[in-house]
Amino acid sequence: MRIATWNVNSIKARLPRVTGWLSAFKPDVVCLQELKCIDENFPAAEIEELGYHVAVHGQKTYNGVAILSQHPMEDVTTGLPGDDTDEQARYIEATIRGIRVCGLYLPNGNPAPGPKFDYKLQWMDRLIARAKDLLADETPFLMAGDYNVCPTDGDVFDPEGFADDALCRPESRNRYRQLINLGLTDAVHLHNPQDRFYTYWDYTAGAWPKDNGLRIDHLLLSPQVTDRLVTSGVDRDPRGEERPSDHTPAWIEID
Repeated sequence: MRIATWNVNSIKARLPRVTGWLSAFKPDVVCLQELKCIDENFPAAEIEELGYHVAVHGQKTYNGVAILSQHPMEDVTTGLPGDDTDEQARYIEATIRGIRVCGLYLPNGNPAPGPKFDYKLQWMDRLIARAKDLLADETPFLMAGDYNVCPTDGDVFDPEGFADDALCRPESRNRYRQLINLGLTDAVHLHNPQDRFYTYWDYTAGAWPKDNGLRIDHLLLSPQVTDRLVTSGVDRDPRGEERPSDHTPAWIEID
């Protein structure tokens, strides 16, 4: 079973890219981020025509997450537990073939320090708490999405220039490490440990042709899912197409 994550940076603007990639790559499950539309405006019909079930947690203009699955989805829930006042559409879960699939769009957090960075860290604390609950229940699960965290200096093209960026600050990296230390596996890094293996390239300053990128899109797996992991990678092709997202899909294959 092939499972992917992709920040599409507006599903409306990127729909031809998304449908073309779904048809060519044929993932079983995809977690999408940064839809930038409300649920009613999500192009469900076009995606369902390709054989996918659709679950959406949208928001006007900003954020928005979805899960697409060729298999039936059960127990779909939206919103990260821990803060009933949080109205940002950044989290969705569904059970697919016995695996709890958690799709997430973690806050960017810039400028840091500041209120946006505080929100990022609080959100990560809630994500850690959610992972602990799933582990306590012995639920096979994965957390896939745009984490807006470069786990190490090897995951950013300019470590010195990004040292004070919210994506690379020690507080962010510490919380990411807390997730890993619970027993989760960074699946893409496991099979691709080399530096300069990126998932995001800015639109400016020739970042894409220069390969000045960041690795911020991750799939973290519980031990039960890690035991079934076959391989993982990043599909760079969509980033090189016309009018692309600034992210490209990361993916895993499990038995």
